[in-house]
Amino acid sequence: MRHWGRRQGVCARLLGEQGGRYASALGIDIGGGRAPEVFKWFLAAILYGARISQGTAARTYREFARARLLSPRAILETGWDGLVEILDRGGYVRYDFKTATKLLLVCESLQKDYGGNLNALHAAARDARDLERRVRALGKGIGEVTAGIFLRELRGVWSKADPAASKLALAGARDLGFTSRRLTDRSAAIRRLRGIWRAAPVRGFCFADFEAALVRRGIALRHSHPPAAG
Repeated sequence: MRHWGRRQGVCARLLGEQGGRYASALGIDIGGGRAPEVFKWFLAAILYGARISQGTAARTYREFARARLLSPRAILETGWDGLVEILDRGGYVRYDFKTATKLLLVCESLQKDYGGNLNALHAAARDARDLERRVRALGKGIGEVTAGIFLRELRGVWSKADPAASKLALAGARDLGFTSRRLTDRSAAIRRLRGIWRAAPVRGFCFADFEAALVRRGIALRHSHPPAAG
């Protein structure tokens, strides 16, 4: 009992220091699974998926929100030049051209194949693997990292959202003693972390919050221990 009490204390400190879902920090309410909110998070996940700082990605999302470009139709109507301008205002300069093109292609596919509704994409998926495949098939540039960012925060919202743990979440979990270095299977790691959360939940948070906090912990570790040159 004391063991799990300590675990709960560690979880509470982690969430207190790092916060929960990235979506919540952006003011996106995905908990109810409403299509407009899910799309907002999808847009943010695309921005977070590039090799760019969390701060820049968040700042750029807020530029989209300020311009009210938070639906596939609005993004398509804005066009490439307008998207580049918004991306640049957020500081997304290095990836502005590529990301503007990606957003147009993805929104066009989403409109054509699912009526612009990501919930329809989820309903069409057979299982977790097919769901990830469908998300990635929306457009070139939606790879494993972006799909994982998007789907992990929909755990408990979409029944088929169940991606493997990211390398960053696994690094954070190892650092806190939740998993050992011997555990390298990222799907098994999620099962392990779910067991920890079920036994030591923190009031006011859900498992997706816990996972997001572990990701932030992993990012902090990466910044404090950068890889050696060469």
